Amino acid sequence: MSLQSLTDAELHSASIETLARRLVEVACTQTRTTSGAVFLWDAKARGLTLDFHLVDGVVVALPGHGIVLHHRTDGRPNGIALTCFERGARYCCNDTASDPNYARYFLDVGSVLAVPIPWQGRPMGVLTVSARQQHAFADAHGTALEDIAQTAAKYLRRAQLARKAEADGGKPFVIKGLSAAWLEVERRMEQVAATDAPVLVQGESGTGKDLVSRALHFNSKRASRPFVTVNCAAIPETMLESVLFGHVKGAFTGASFDKVGEFQKAHGGTLFLDELGELPLLLQAKVLRAVEHGEVSPLGSNAAPARVDVRLICATNRDLLARSRRGQFREDLLYRVSVVSLELPPLRSYKDNLAILSQVFLEQAARQHGRRVTSLSAEAMAVLLRHDFPGNVRELKNALEHAVIMARSDVVQPQDLPQTMQAAAPRTSKRVERAPTLAQLRETWVAANEKAYLRSLLASTGGRVEPAAKQAGVNRVTFYRLMAKHGLTLEKTVKER
Repeated sequence: MSLQSLTDAELHSASIETLARRLVEVACTQTRTTSGAVFLWDAKARGLTLDFHLVDGVVVALPGHGIVLHHRTDGRPNGIALTCFERGARYCCNDTASDPNYARYFLDVGSVLAVPIPWQGRPMGVLTVSARQQHAFADAHGTALEDIAQTAAKYLRRAQLARKAEADGGKPFVIKGLSAAWLEVERRMEQVAATDAPVLVQGESGTGKDLVSRALHFNSKRASRPFVTVNCAAIPETMLESVLFGHVKGAFTGASFDKVGEFQKAHGGTLFLDELGELPLLLQAKVLRAVEHGEVSPLGSNAAPARVDVRLICATNRDLLARSRRGQFREDLLYRVSVVSLELPPLRSYKDNLAILSQVFLEQAARQHGRRVTSLSAEAMAVLLRHDFPGNVRELKNALEHAVIMARSDVVQPQDLPQTMQAAAPRTSKRVERAPTLAQLRETWVAANEKAYLRSLLASTGGRVEPAAKQAGVNRVTFYRLMAKHGLTLEKTVKER
């Protein structure tokens, strides 16, 4: 048993509850135990929350409810999980009766094994298993548990990001690391998130700049502090200075009260300047001073500048270097905000993974709108593959939400997709009859056997495209194209079994 018994789409889109349950099941199987737990660090509660707990195969605590472990100051034991988290290293207790760190929650536990769930060089939580007998765990069990925790970390972190985004009224986190370019983005994010370095996130519209910026904040030491967003393109130039730096009463006509600026609101946390390329040239000098010296002066104030501690993350779809050369953007500000630059790849550069992303968005939309839509037909997938997605991931997400709402069955068909995508699909034109070529004849001879072969593969994998494609020795995109070519759909294939 392993986490990979779930598909890539399921792992990437799974909730913390689903992942934690699977993680404990795998851990118990590997260590031959029936009890285990997953604890995740909650920055707001400043403690470890019990997200899943299994005792003798029975769930005894619901995810995220009630139990938070804090460092004790009364001399009582902190417990194995919290001790493991604070040390950041494996903790093996093979005799609970003599271990000073063991907190006796269950009297019949004889041994406990805990490993940190690593993220960016520090723990994000703890995975534990326990047994009734003493001396139940060997070094090999600890190594196996560490491997499981390492594999699960990225999925748990993304699920944690999604849960926090939804709790804050935002959109779920969708970065999936589905291409070499995205893996490099994630690697750089891991390197820079824990620092206070300014970051410039660049990419086409809809590539996920806002999501990356939120992820950088949530994965930083400032995660429990404010994350303040200012869209430089959405605020009139005459108001932007007041929005960023605040103003005092009487600073201008209509200023009837003192206003705190967004720089001050973000004190201790992160300020996200979206569409930085639209920042007026005259205001750029004041932003530079705030970033370099941590000083802000409200509009109309004669008082000494206020000190602020803010991490700056900026995003743009403009070529700021080119604008700088034309005198439209300050060169010194550009270098200051781009200590680290992240270039987000467009969707067309990793369309081989479109099937996974599409399934993730489809499941999200189905949950959001309460629709029983479970998959895309091969024909609908072929329409998506033909599309260039100038709006990138945002366009794909919106298209799948549209399809889920318009679908007349539990499988999305081409007509359920937006009209713009259907219109973009190439239409067949009438051709003059000619004698068939050898290639055409070969295609005719092979077609029947190829269709039967594809149907047989899908039947053997329960309608799952990914393992069927692996057996056929092709990637998912090619397999979907072959299905579309022969008029096969997952719905039809499953019904024919």
